This record gives sequence, C-alpha cells and structure tokens, in this order.
Amino acid sequence: MFDIGFLELLVCGVIALLVLGPERLPAAARAAGRWIGGARRMVSQFTSELDSQLKADELRKELREAGDVGLDDVQKTVRGALDEAKKYEHMIRSDKPVGKSETDKQTVSDQSPQDDASADSLESEPALQDPAQAPSDKPS
Repeated sequence: MFDIGFLELLVCGVIALLVLGPERLPAAARAAGRWIGGARRMVSQFTSELDSQLKADELRKELREAGDVGLDDVQKTVRGALDEAKKYEHMIRSDKPVGKSETDKQTVSDQSPQDDASADSLESEPALQDPAQAPSDKPS
C-alpha cells in the first residue's frame, strides 16, 4: 500500500523516541496500533460490503435476463398445452349421454353365472350420488 521500507520505519521510531521520550512511547505505540487496527477493520468491512453489493447486483441482472428468457419459454409451453387441450375439448363437451360400449357388453356376457348374478344385483340397487341424500337411521 505505502512504499515504506525498514529504514524509514527505523527513522520514524528514533524520532518518536526523541520526541515522546521512553515513558510515553509505549502508550503512544499502543494507541497507534489500536488506530491502525480499527482502520484496517473498517477498510476490510467496506471492501467486503462493496463486494457483496456487486455480487448482488450481478445476480439481479442475471435473474432479470434469465427471467425474461424463461418467461417466454413458459408462455410458449402454456400456449402449446392450451392448444393441445382445445383439440380434445369436443370429447369433454359431448351432448351424447354416456352409455355402455360394445366392449362393456361383451365383457358382461363373458362372465360366469355367479358373476352375472352379482352384476344383476349391483345394477338393481340404486346408486347414491350425494351423501346428503343417503337414508339415515336417525329420525329427523
């Protein structure tokens, strides 16, 4: 940082000894050491804070760039999925009532007589669609 060699430090030490004297020189050296240590800590904190702010700015810039590119990809994907869903929209909005298909009828006829009896009993029982409509044992 400063281009100070050993000879310059020795000259400064001799001058300080002559000016301050041997009684006050140790106290002055301790005070100078504390001041230099505080200055070094302050400079290191400043540089670390500056580095962290620069890194944060770089990250924000990268996120903005990635967000702009990523947003376009997401929009394309969503549009593609919506277009694909519209192709099959006619299957969902069918006005025809859903009945048994030919394969379902054939499967029922291939069942054994036991299965026919159980299938008949299942078809004869009404299916409850809403649990609120279920008959309860408690009188109202």
